[in-house]
Amino acid sequence: MIEWYEQGSVAIPRQLLNNYTRLGLSESELILILHVHSYIESGISFPTPDEIASKMTISVDKCIEILRKLMQKGFLSIEDRDIAGVRGERYSLRPLWEKMMMLFFQDTKEENQLERRTLESKLYSIFEQEFGRPLSPIEIETLSIWLDQENHEPIIIKAALKEAVLSGKMNFRYIDRILFDWKKNGVKSVEDANRHGERIRQNQFKGIHK
Repeated sequence: MIEWYEQGSVAIPRQLLNNYTRLGLSESELILILHVHSYIESGISFPTPDEIASKMTISVDKCIEILRKLMQKGFLSIEDRDIAGVRGERYSLRPLWEKMMMLFFQDTKEENQLERRTLESKLYSIFEQEFGRPLSPIEIETLSIWLDQENHEPIIIKAALKEAVLSGKMNFRYIDRILFDWKKNGVKSVEDANRHGERIRQNQFKGIHK
């Protein structure tokens, strides 16, 4: 087997490769981080600037400068370690992973907000389609209050509309009662709403057959 292949490989997070510029990293900083990551994975937790620079096309002084910048920018830290009573230091990439996690949550939040705004813009036409007519000014204001003042999620409002359609009670007052009941009972998702509705129907069925 080829010797270089036997040396193994280094796991590089795809999120890091795709988003290093958004994190504020340059190419040289990224490559240096990958070398530090490789050293740590191979059991060398505190490689010297000489060792790192030997893997790159930069001088030792430039390597030291980049290491200092990475620590100043909060991507790399030096931690104390104690192994069998022997004290030493090691590099930690935890600050970088934490920044990547924050970026992931930020992207997820932005996606959710975009999805919410998209559904908000469609809600009015969804209601008009189900009611078979344009909404009145009072109904438009009520829908706006549900979204802006009572902070109901658009998907929950849509689910309440569906519940009203199934019940044959197509009016805003009934939908408002559904939303009030769901909020009181901690309904926060369509799945919660379905389970809550099933419980109500079961209780009604039991009441009829007593």
